[in-house]
Amino acid sequence: MTEQPGTQPIQDEGRNRQQCIALVDDDRNILTTLSIGLQAEGFATRVYTDGETALKALLDNPPDLAIFDIKMPRMDGLQLLESFRQKSMLPVIFLTSKDEEPDEALGLALGADDYITKPFSQRLLVARIRAILRRSELVRDEPDAETANDMPEPVVRGRLALDPARHRVTWDGKPVSLTVTEFLILEALAARPGVVKSRNQLMDAAYNEDIFVDDRTIDSHIKRLRRKFRQVEAEFSAIDTLYGAGYAFADG
Repeated sequence: MTEQPGTQPIQDEGRNRQQCIALVDDDRNILTTLSIGLQAEGFATRVYTDGETALKALLDNPPDLAIFDIKMPRMDGLQLLESFRQKSMLPVIFLTSKDEEPDEALGLALGADDYITKPFSQRLLVARIRAILRRSELVRDEPDAETANDMPEPVVRGRLALDPARHRVTWDGKPVSLTVTEFLILEALAARPGVVKSRNQLMDAAYNEDIFVDDRTIDSHIKRLRRKFRQVEAEFSAIDTLYGAGYAFADG
């Protein structure tokens, strides 16, 4: 199988066209639930139950964003992304299980834009989709003068530079690739260097107020942030842990 009939995007011209999300998962119940939920949010959807079929379809008729499950027969989500990234930089979100952290890390290294852990909130998924699509549009389109005036200014803290409008991060001039969630957490820390941010404050910065995530989720994101910066500079230590209080950014 694979593509669900009747869910092709409306071919409107210009910025008001309906955005299309491709869903790839061998669980038809998940596909149906996600597809209905995303259509209710105004997206068009296309669904695929195996990676091989999805790969050809996504390259022949690209959507605006794709969501891949990792665990699938024949071609899993990691293999699908690796093959897909050879020809396309279309935004991709991974759906993962809680015990798949090594797969998450590999998926991000292969070029996934973000990942969401099952079971997940539909509101969280929609928020992440919208954030990634906004970022992709800003990167793709040169803003006109009026739009540029409304864009947030880049943030420079010592060797760290963040461009919120284009979701770009560098350390000592070297690019660091972050997911949307990681970027929002880092941005919240860098906004006030030296000021301790509690886990609750960081959760508020990275997630909608009505979405619950465990405290350990923030700890996991901080670990990944440090790991990514240490790939650029092995001695990176600009994110401090204050045990029992939270985290702070040191720009010295």
